[in-house]
Amino acid sequence: MLTDSTAYFSINHPFDVYLSPWDSAKPLPLVEQLGLMLPTSLQLISDVKALESDCLLQLRHLDDDAKTVVEFLKLQSRKIDMVLQHIMAKEEYEGTHYIGKQFGGSGITLVSPTPLELGQVFQVTLHIKEELVALLCFAKVTSCSLLEATDAQSTTQYAVELSFCVIQDNDVEQLVKASLTLQQKQLKLRQLSR
Repeated sequence: MLTDSTAYFSINHPFDVYLSPWDSAKPLPLVEQLGLMLPTSLQLISDVKALESDCLLQLRHLDDDAKTVVEFLKLQSRKIDMVLQHIMAKEEYEGTHYIGKQFGGSGITLVSPTPLELGQVFQVTLHIKEELVALLCFAKVTSCSLLEATDAQSTTQYAVELSFCVIQDNDVEQLVKASLTLQQKQLKLRQLSR
């Protein structure tokens, strides 16, 4: 569980998020119970990412002669990622769909056509396609502000910040890694466009 003193870097990047309001009369589940709440597809993705992470850690200790093996394993990993992305795209998630605009290890920001109540807790299913991140957690609305209208946007929209209140440590790690990887990609694109 995160505390208010836990803060992580956030990155602007679009992603899919599904919110289901949590009944305030019910206690929040424990972090250990999140794994039991995962749909089969999210559990599969979580297991594959954990295995991949462990394997890559061990591969870093191999010498230069093993580079061919490492490249082959990266190719196999990429193929598995493509299959898992297909599974995730077909999955129907519980809750109302929103487009996220910013994420990090401590929370997310999304765009909503209606304001969400401060302090409201939601069950959150988060899906970042490019980094094959799909997770289930709980988050609380900490901020909700009206976005200024642009020429392309004629409807009222709100920027809603949610802070994670129940999330597994390995999911925080996935979000942190994804934010750093996407930041590196964004920096490379900026350098190329100069």
